[in-house]
Amino acid sequence: MARLSLLLAAMGASAMPPVAHAQTARVWRLDGPARSGESAIAPGTPYAPGVGGYESDGALSLPLPEGNWRITLDLGSDKSAGQTTVKAENRRLMVLNAATARGQSVTRRFIVHVHNAGLGAVPENAPGGDHVRLRPDQASQRNWDDRLTLEFLGTPAVRSVTIEPAQGPTIFLVGDSMVADHPREPTASWGQILPLMLDDTVAVANYAESGATLKSFLADLRLDKVLSLIKPGDYLFIQFGHNDQKAQWPQTYAEAGTTYRAYLNAYIAEARRRGANPVLVTSPERRNFDARGRIIPSLGDYPAVMREMAAQMHIPLIDLNRASITLYEALKPDRAPAMFNDEGRDKTHYNAWGAWMSARVIADGIRAAIPALAPHITSAPFDPARPENVAIPPSALVSSQRPLGN
Repeated sequence: MARLSLLLAAMGASAMPPVAHAQTARVWRLDGPARSGESAIAPGTPYAPGVGGYESDGALSLPLPEGNWRITLDLGSDKSAGQTTVKAENRRLMVLNAATARGQSVTRRFIVHVHNAGLGAVPENAPGGDHVRLRPDQASQRNWDDRLTLEFLGTPAVRSVTIEPAQGPTIFLVGDSMVADHPREPTASWGQILPLMLDDTVAVANYAESGATLKSFLADLRLDKVLSLIKPGDYLFIQFGHNDQKAQWPQTYAEAGTTYRAYLNAYIAEARRRGANPVLVTSPERRNFDARGRIIPSLGDYPAVMREMAAQMHIPLIDLNRASITLYEALKPDRAPAMFNDEGRDKTHYNAWGAWMSARVIADGIRAAIPALAPHITSAPFDPARPENVAIPPSALVSSQRPLGN
């Protein structure tokens, strides 16, 4: 089976409403007739609002309201062996190369954060907007479409899918293209890979966007959206710098020692006011080598300011900047381009391999700096001085266009 269909219709029903949080777990069987209490899945049906089905690229969608949802997959087939990779929404990696022998059954669980652009009604005479400000290309992405989308890649073998509301902490990600969920191959970021490295009790809610700065994230009401959902005990991972440093973008430029510091303080204060835990992540370096094979720093004082603030304010710090330098120099100038977008011509953005290794750094940083989350990291320790290979099946959607920013 190249793709499997999730059609949210009970046997004999033409449509059904989205799953509500008050409901208990629902099961959709994919390998045959529905059993008691289950829904049968009809393959090959185009997606229909309120019902579900195939997207045009073969991905599978079902209508779900905003929230965190635990997905339980019964992987395997009585007919053949399988090797299943699962991505959710904008290519968030949830399951990687899960092998099943013929007749074997393997369970995989993960949490998917589903969201929309709504912010609720604005009180009379109050400033602000009722939706996140999205360009048409952003609004059409799967992260904003009021449905859960799953890709089954590789040689998928899936018997059933169970969906239920999920409780527990959420890691909210805010940042730029080095964090964002990129909708098309080959660009990727650590934010898309991190969900694979956490157990099924922690959700990752990625609100980062290509080209974003601390200022534009506010202007587009993205921070408002995060703050409308974040709750006590959640985490706000903050990574900005690549675009904030651009003086040629006068409306969003933030000088490292003054406005950048001040805006970071505001983000931190907003998280703490709501009982959430801020975490600072330094931006990864660009791939610029000198004649000796050493990385030429390009981010000025921004990583240093973030390190200083983390120490002064007792905030966990994940130093992706230093780790990225170690990683690039370990790969050396001849091999390092292989982890970057556009066949290495892009010296800023990663492909799946680069995103994988930067996510490994983030997972290790969580393990070291955030004791409450450390037990939920499922990946082994990673040394960026020792790069590792990985094979991640690509998604169907592809674009040669580079993300905003550089």
